Amino acid sequence: MSKRNVFDGAQPSTPPIVKKQPVTNTQHGKTRTDDYAWLRDDKWQEVLRNPEILKPEIRAMIEAENKYYESVTSDLADLRQSLLKEMRARIKEDDESVPVKDRDWEYWSRFRDGGEYPVFVRRKVPDGNEQIILDGDKESKGADFFRVGSVAHSPDQKLAAISVDRLGSEYYTITVRNIETGEDYSDKIDNADGGGAVWAADSQSFYYVERDDSQRPKRVKLHCLGTDPADDPVIYEEPDDGFFLDISKSQSGEFIFIYSGNHATSEVRFIRADATGATPTLIQPREQDIEYTVEHHGDDFYITTNADDAVDFKIVKAPVITPDRKHWKDWVPHQSGVNILTFIPYKEYNVRLVRNDALPTIVVSTYDGDAHEISFDEAAFDLDIRAGFEYDTKTVRFIYESPSTPKQTFDYDMDVRSRSLLKVQEVPSGHDPSLYVVERLDAPGEGGAKIPVITLRLKSTPKDGSAPVLLYGYGSYGITIPDSFSTNILPMVDRGVIYALAHIRGGAAKGQQWYQDGKRASKMNSFTDFIDAGEALIKERYTSKQKIVIYGGSAGGLLVGAAVNLRPDLFAGVIAAVPFVDVINTISDESLPLTPPEWDEWGNPIEDEEAFKNILSYSPYDNIKQENYPPVMMTGGLTDYRVTYWEPAKWVARLRDDAKGGPFILRMNMGAGHAGSAARFEQLDERAHLYAFALKVMGKENTKPISHKK
Repeated sequence: MSKRNVFDGAQPSTPPIVKKQPVTNTQHGKTRTDDYAWLRDDKWQEVLRNPEILKPEIRAMIEAENKYYESVTSDLADLRQSLLKEMRARIKEDDESVPVKDRDWEYWSRFRDGGEYPVFVRRKVPDGNEQIILDGDKESKGADFFRVGSVAHSPDQKLAAISVDRLGSEYYTITVRNIETGEDYSDKIDNADGGGAVWAADSQSFYYVERDDSQRPKRVKLHCLGTDPADDPVIYEEPDDGFFLDISKSQSGEFIFIYSGNHATSEVRFIRADATGATPTLIQPREQDIEYTVEHHGDDFYITTNADDAVDFKIVKAPVITPDRKHWKDWVPHQSGVNILTFIPYKEYNVRLVRNDALPTIVVSTYDGDAHEISFDEAAFDLDIRAGFEYDTKTVRFIYESPSTPKQTFDYDMDVRSRSLLKVQEVPSGHDPSLYVVERLDAPGEGGAKIPVITLRLKSTPKDGSAPVLLYGYGSYGITIPDSFSTNILPMVDRGVIYALAHIRGGAAKGQQWYQDGKRASKMNSFTDFIDAGEALIKERYTSKQKIVIYGGSAGGLLVGAAVNLRPDLFAGVIAAVPFVDVINTISDESLPLTPPEWDEWGNPIEDEEAFKNILSYSPYDNIKQENYPPVMMTGGLTDYRVTYWEPAKWVARLRDDAKGGPFILRMNMGAGHAGSAARFEQLDERAHLYAFALKVMGKENTKPISHKK
């Protein structure tokens, strides 16, 4: 018996009729027909910079989808407002970050009450007057989209290089400002990467990454203040379209590193920060499936690498004067299952963040090997370390939080091994952690895998199978979704919904082998793990069949799209945010910005027939069943270069062609890219749309949240 469509009777209009213009494509002897390829604008690269030039017939089609979405969900308007009000009430609107010291100054950011964007400020310690570096609310005036990439002060602390994206397409513009006077220099650099500027030691020049017309971070350039950016010399240009560039400065401030890599292979070059414009020195030539990152301390480089079968990475060191691989010596040996995530080399201490069996730990050590750990004992939590600006310091800052515990910021004295609590995240409307339960379930998966599933629920929400579940997952690129505190999810949990996060293969919650077991030819493990997580939640009486709404974004959209194709009977609904669903077409098109570097994640279907067959077997757009599907809500961004707007637009049309049930609805942001709006309250409104949809399909749209008032 099929499940009743909860949207029956709430659809005053019919879905848009998307015309079909069949295009055939033959790969490895197999011919496929795509009726909706026309939704991709021939000038899509220009659309990223100027959305107004989108072809009228495509714009009309997308606008029709937005109107249909509004009609189908019109009865949820009040619920969306309630959710927005609750989420906003949990935010301290005039919040500010904990200041970070850099010699005689300290820097931080804050929001003003009612403000959408951050204000970046500084003051001289201990009690100098505050100076505003960048006022996001003021400078966003008149912009449909506004996102600050970085605000980087110069070594002499007189100037700030500011990168801003005003389209959502992730083409940033870098400008330079005199912090003392607020005067903007005439220097203006377009088409920069979001990482912004990395200053040379002279404070009169900086390095940046330039994106090409295909949005690929392609060239490292040097800009000297007062010169024409058109004449900026290229310091390094990456010849391989499959490798992207990034730049950073060592914690010591002595070196600038140029990173070149994809999802499996990397190489690093360096320049002395006081040798402006010097030719970069290569540390170790790229080798397939060998990754390394570099930091500096004293006479040595400290290098995190997976070389020599160090699957979960080790740390080696090598002399700065001879840094190539034959001079690498193990400093922190590889330990299987203990994934080294990052490290910070201070003058006297090295601080590293590791993860073992989905739980993070901070390890503090001297350079002669004396080490101790900072750890916690909740069932699930998140830790993060913040490097700060200083090198010669005995203090490291770290952040602790859990699904039920608001974020806590500590400074840790590495000499005396004591922590000082600097700030606890404030929830103005009230939050009592004792009302909630955080639990971990190890779901059995294929091949004997044990999949960590973290749940958050009210103590009063029963484990008798009656509660609905919002099941979130990602499972790609070795990214681990943190077990962190989110005020945004609490309106759902406070209505009796159980929130669950599945740490499936393809992520790296259980180490790099966990990641390797969910990529390329093993990608199907990600999807079956997610389904197995849902089945385990049912078996353990957290919920029941058709009471689970699955939620994922970007590659997580691929996850939920593949999962619903495999088991449309299991779920109550699907939320797919900017979903990567037209996988075989995208990964077969090397002209798209992200395709060449993606081949190391998914395989190359152009050259490899087995990779083609594997990707085609799970591509959500190509595997829709003629069965009853639950309601599916998807989102997109018109200026999104990561998951282009036409992927969800094509998917929603084909779902209506091939699947039964639904409805299948698309909400396209006409003025933003992959991450949606950068305005904080607009972000909450976008989330309210997703959660209202979920509550509707769960049958909880009329449920009132518990009160936190004492």
